[in-house]
Amino acid sequence: MAKIKNVEAFCKFCGAIRKMELTGDVAGDDNKRWAKCKKCKQTMIISISDDVVSQKVSLDGIENETYVTYSPTQSYEVGQNIFHENWNDFGKVVSKEILSNGQKSIMVEFQKLGNKKLIESFIKQQTDQDKQSEVI
Repeated sequence: MAKIKNVEAFCKFCGAIRKMELTGDVAGDDNKRWAKCKKCKQTMIISISDDVVSQKVSLDGIENETYVTYSPTQSYEVGQNIFHENWNDFGKVVSKEILSNGQKSIMVEFQKLGNKKLIESFIKQQTDQDKQSEVI
């Protein structure tokens, strides 16, 4: 049996499902492994049976289920079905994160396009120039 070197698992530091490199075994427990997140580079112990994503999100028939049309100003939940009008594609929200600039984003697994990161809860902030133009 071939030894698995990379898996997708929940990263406790990123707060999302990430690709991880298995770096070692935990003594006395065949179910746990040391894993290094490829995004944040943090090392942690993961449970192969509990933490590892065993299969991809099922997208079969989600166009027939309840869905919400994507808008960057709306907020979404993990597991929610969305439709992206510009791409004419259906997808499912698989994770959420907060970017370094404080903006919120969602990772969506689309039927045609695969994984895409989209902005959520976007609020346009007025610049000083916008405020001056409103006054004039």
